[in-house]
Amino acid sequence: MISTVDFRNGVRLMVEGEPFYIVEFQHVKPGKGGAFVRTKLKSYLSGNVLDRTFRSGERFDEPDLEEREMQFLYATGNDYTFMDTETYEQLTFGKNQLGENADLLKENMVVKILIYEHRPIAVELPIFIELKVVDAEPGVRGDTASGGTKPAVVETGATIKVPLYLEVGTVIKIDTRTRAYVERVR
Repeated sequence: MISTVDFRNGVRLMVEGEPFYIVEFQHVKPGKGGAFVRTKLKSYLSGNVLDRTFRSGERFDEPDLEEREMQFLYATGNDYTFMDTETYEQLTFGKNQLGENADLLKENMVVKILIYEHRPIAVELPIFIELKVVDAEPGVRGDTASGGTKPAVVETGATIKVPLYLEVGTVIKIDTRTRAYVERVR
């Protein structure tokens, strides 16, 4: 059982018989009345986002999710093929099942596949990944002092906002939760 005290971003819980995970949460203690928690929940099955408020201390069941480590092999059109690292079984997912981070998948990357009631429902990428910048506008001398960002295309085809001084060929670290640039690796 999960209590509202255990709420963190990414925590999984069952709401109305469906598996959800917490996108955002906020504990609120008003001056009058009992404390409560405002949450933004995202459904694993439908992708819908719900705004819900729960009384403090409310309890929820944990969803019965199986995590399997799988290696990304290749993509053809909107289909992405993965291989189970233990059984060598291959599974294919549509781009809609992978969510918005499908364009961050790099060949041979190991990810976690969440399985609910014998069917895959989500792909969890590692929190930080390293990708090479393949296309970006050239930096202009003097831009680095003023800060700011520019769009850059990485080797998987995703577009990420990076600092103005980064050049093509630079390897960068990306946070997959926010799709944000973290640091330059080399």
